[in-house]
Amino acid sequence: MNWKTLSSEYLSHHIYFTARKDRCERPDGKIVPEYFVVELPPCVAAMALTENNEVLIIKQYRHPIKKTILELPGGFIDEGETPEQAIARELLEETGYQFSSFDHLGKVAANPGVLDNYTHLFLARGGKKIADQKLDDNEDIELLLLPLEEVKQLLADNKIEQALHTACIFYALQKMDSQK
Repeated sequence: MNWKTLSSEYLSHHIYFTARKDRCERPDGKIVPEYFVVELPPCVAAMALTENNEVLIIKQYRHPIKKTILELPGGFIDEGETPEQAIARELLEETGYQFSSFDHLGKVAANPGVLDNYTHLFLARGGKKIADQKLDDNEDIELLLLPLEEVKQLLADNKIEQALHTACIFYALQKMDSQK
């Protein structure tokens, strides 16, 4: 079922967004003259629990959907970082919390029909506030500390709209339930 890429033409280059047009051949010999792919760096996200068992939820504006939404902390993996290093860094930058343990829950593809990256999902535990937020220039993040039951209800009520983050919460809850 795999296609063969015959050629690629880059349409835009940016550190966080590269678009290309591929010309492909399917196994049945049919040529796909234009298939558009957005290349993104791999990402990380975590359901992060403080040492008091509160979940760190962030609230921020997302311009593509023109809405302020609830999310989990996370972001892009920098060159040379492991997913574990990236999530520890992102949690510290976005929340000021450092965590004692990380469970890698797997990885998911946001939209593999267009996007080429994966997001690594984590359950972080034992969070302690050790610093102030250190946000990127375009980040404006409000940090919320919510009881686990409230986060479960937000998930059930479709109040966490970021699909990768709902998957992370689902897998984190599954991991926690399996360890009871």
